Amino acid sequence: MGARSWTWLAGASLLTGCVPPGAPDPDYAPPPPAPSFTAQAPDRAPVALRGGQSRERDSQHRQQPQQLGDGVTAAPAPPPAWRTRPVTADARAIAPSTYVVRPGDTLRGIADRTGSGAEVIARANNLPPPFSLRAGQRLEVPGGRYHLVRPGETGIAIARAYGVDWSRIVTTNDLREPYTLRAGMRILIPGDLPGVSVAAQRAAAFNIDIDDIITGSSPAPAPGKRPEKPSTSVASRAPSPITPVQEPSRLRGAFDWPVNGQIVGRFGPGRSGERLNGINIAVPLGTSVLAAADGVVVYAGNEISSLGGLVIIKHGDNWTTVYGHCRDLLVRRGQAVKRGQAIARSGDSGNADRPQLHFELRRGRNPIDPLGQLPRS
Repeated sequence: MGARSWTWLAGASLLTGCVPPGAPDPDYAPPPPAPSFTAQAPDRAPVALRGGQSRERDSQHRQQPQQLGDGVTAAPAPPPAWRTRPVTADARAIAPSTYVVRPGDTLRGIADRTGSGAEVIARANNLPPPFSLRAGQRLEVPGGRYHLVRPGETGIAIARAYGVDWSRIVTTNDLREPYTLRAGMRILIPGDLPGVSVAAQRAAAFNIDIDDIITGSSPAPAPGKRPEKPSTSVASRAPSPITPVQEPSRLRGAFDWPVNGQIVGRFGPGRSGERLNGINIAVPLGTSVLAAADGVVVYAGNEISSLGGLVIIKHGDNWTTVYGHCRDLLVRRGQAVKRGQAIARSGDSGNADRPQLHFELRRGRNPIDPLGQLPRS
């Protein structure tokens, strides 16, 4: 699927509460402040990478690993939420209409009354945050198929249920970071793409990528439920795959190199036209892969075939790191990790032609050249 260009609707997840006519929604909160992390870009790309393997912490990983295929083993963990909690395609179709705002109305209440989605109504009527309404105001309510999100459902599972690429659902509903669905919200399911077969569209819905995991893998929390605290080790009780896990809000410290090795693939377009969203680092088979910063694991598995064994960690301030082509996965979803902690061992899984680590750094969903954020050797 590659990188996508989306426009986000700020504050869309906070369209609740009763608002006096003409007043802003009292529950509206502005987006979080810009992150404070800055890093010095190197004058030249390093060849030898910094170490840190002495900080490896493998002693906690003693449980029997799971065989995932393609030579990949992983710490014991349940299947991801989109397979644990499949979605029933029971979207309700509504006709387009016009709604006249009454005193005390909120977008959420209007959405519930019309069967539409609050975010979709806001986008259709160009309502900026804090989403002020006034009595007598006329709102266009877009028609279409609206899916009611239930607790534990994920964007990936919803996309699979309707055979629609998750990125199109994000775009249609103007979902924004951190892309968390809420139980009780209604999302508009886009129709078939003209000129593209239904079979091809459905196949695309099942072909997930890094973007999908970052934006569509978090399960919708039940009303009034807070995310669960992350576990401290792989030996701790694993959170249910359909339970949201608390993620860091702020990045702590700076990023460090995940392995020692030779850079064999650089960020950006390649000679044959393909684009690399990170860097590839050649290392001996079984090299310890270290977390580049403190964070919480949001994915550990091998469901992206091109990358094989894969770990994804969120660090706060919208930063995410990605570690691919791994042989052994030493962590699991919902586990807190520290910078320098061993999270995997390198391999040649996926489409790797030699033992190596594929490393990505993302801000939101945008790939960032890791060499501009990592310390110089």
